[in-house]
Amino acid sequence: MEELTDFLESGEDLIEIIKIQVDLGQSSQRIDQFLANRIPKVSRSRIQAAILAGLVQVNQKLIKASYKIGGGDQIEFKMPVFHDSTDIIPEDISLNIVYEDDTLLIVNKASGMVVHPAAGVKSGTLVNALAYHLNNHKTRDELLERHRYGLVHRIDKETSGLLVVAKTEFAHAHLAKQFFDHTIEREYIALVWGEPDPPSGRIEGNIGRDPKHRQRQCIFPEGLEGKHAVTHFETIESYYYTSLIRCKLETGRTHQIRVHMKYIGHPLFQDDKYGGDRILKGTIFNKYKQFVDNCFEIMPRLALHARSLGFIHPVTHQKLYFEASLPEDLHALIEKWKNYATSRKEHLND
Repeated sequence: MEELTDFLESGEDLIEIIKIQVDLGQSSQRIDQFLANRIPKVSRSRIQAAILAGLVQVNQKLIKASYKIGGGDQIEFKMPVFHDSTDIIPEDISLNIVYEDDTLLIVNKASGMVVHPAAGVKSGTLVNALAYHLNNHKTRDELLERHRYGLVHRIDKETSGLLVVAKTEFAHAHLAKQFFDHTIEREYIALVWGEPDPPSGRIEGNIGRDPKHRQRQCIFPEGLEGKHAVTHFETIESYYYTSLIRCKLETGRTHQIRVHMKYIGHPLFQDDKYGGDRILKGTIFNKYKQFVDNCFEIMPRLALHARSLGFIHPVTHQKLYFEASLPEDLHALIEKWKNYATSRKEHLND
């Protein structure tokens, strides 16, 4: 009896794992053809790209698209979740593209831009802008063809910073595998409340949807629910009541940095979902309160920026590394806290 099970990784690892136990009476057939017949709405070319990227195993071994399946084979297909742009309205929205070739592009997303259309948000997203950009300057015949975009990972609406987008099915599969294997290098910069002690460390805790607040995620310490998540953090500089930190992700769960930093008692500054949009450290005397209120005005969104991204190019196999400078609002916020810490230190030394 053939068995098929599948699940979708949460957060940024957009991989659907499909397992198939081939019937003992199954006749010999190429695996790409077999999977195309078994999996609805998945093209043979997409399956071939996944096989070439190392996302398909038979009996726990990598195979080629020409492999002939036999009765009793156990197939595991780590299928990247691919979106078609046919149901997306292309919109001429300016994008900060820091790199582009025939295979992929890197976008420095501005804060406030939603990455993908969802309930209540059908336009103005990064994907709408990509649909326009990727189809721009094409001939009429080319525009009639279905164009795919490969959104391999996402960052929150209010988070600024770098995203990689695949332009071919093979690039999407190759990059998705790197994310799934946690070999993509990602560093974020954040301003958090308080001074982490110790100043650096590793946070591990399963993350899943908060049963009490459906718009938030939470930690499941016992590991019985949620998805495995690991964040490494390091304090760059402390300003008495806040600290500038860098975070490196092993995994990519929804709201991972926000949830993990709250879990250890240091919510992100101005993070309204996880309690960082109020004074959490320091006295609430009028002068200090006015200072923090001014900081909130400077930074009307959570203080998080996806600063760097490193990965292996799917075609050239070269290591690529990109870094995006801090956006103006976060830079101004950090400078304001630096000045506060300096003046406080000078006052104490008088």
